[in-house]
Amino acid sequence: MTKILIADSGFTKTDWRLIGADGKIEQARTMGINPYYQTEDEILLVIQDLHSQLPDRVDEIYFYGTGCSSGTNRDKIARLLNRYYQDAKIDVNHDLLAAARSLCGEEKGIACIIGTGTNSCLYDGSKIISNVPSLGWAIADEGGGTYLGKTLVTDYYRKDMPEHLRVIFKERFGLNKDGFLTAIYQEPMPGRFLASFAKFINEHVSDPYMYKLVYDAFTTFITKNVVKYEGYKEVPVHFTGSVAYYFNNILRKVAVDQGIYIKHITEHPIAGLTLFHQ
Repeated sequence: MTKILIADSGFTKTDWRLIGADGKIEQARTMGINPYYQTEDEILLVIQDLHSQLPDRVDEIYFYGTGCSSGTNRDKIARLLNRYYQDAKIDVNHDLLAAARSLCGEEKGIACIIGTGTNSCLYDGSKIISNVPSLGWAIADEGGGTYLGKTLVTDYYRKDMPEHLRVIFKERFGLNKDGFLTAIYQEPMPGRFLASFAKFINEHVSDPYMYKLVYDAFTTFITKNVVKYEGYKEVPVHFTGSVAYYFNNILRKVAVDQGIYIKHITEHPIAGLTLFHQ
């Protein structure tokens, strides 16, 4: 029987599932892998961490990751995985295909990712047939954690955030403008840094300012992405990702207001992917 290793890798973390020959499932979690931002040595450290948790030989590896839309990046990840799993057949795909397979299975639908970053596609039940480019956190990624964090911090420094929240924010983070700009323009992983503020938003989401911030961000995501797909009101729309999951009540309200039917909202695609590959 075949032993299958599945990976769903986002900007922040990678979820791994190992389906044993007897059907037993083991799991592991490592840091995220993004070939656009990490060197080969940094990626190898993540794979080494995985191998220390799941050292067994595997027959097939299905790796789905952010930044893996280009052939060059897919080849790089496959080559680095091969260092530790030399006998395995390795298939590397974009995380958007992971979302589509996990959420839609073999049915037509629109699959969306709203986590640290965002993406979306129209899926015909077997393949992606249309994709509105996400363009990454620095340009777009409307609705994602980096977008929310960028909006929040901008409002803080420009005093568009209500004063009672500004006081709490300052006590919590103590950020001066120079320190913030250094983290964005000189430190590694600025998108991950910005997305870390989504937790603060969630803690205070009952405040009208915070609720509106999230509502407006999701509205922008839908108008810039979902409505671009043909038949978007006739097919189910699905979401995966931590931001979609933890703000799901606001997301569903936005969808209702836009006349869109949301079916599934999951925190991670890995459970659906495991079912797909079983």
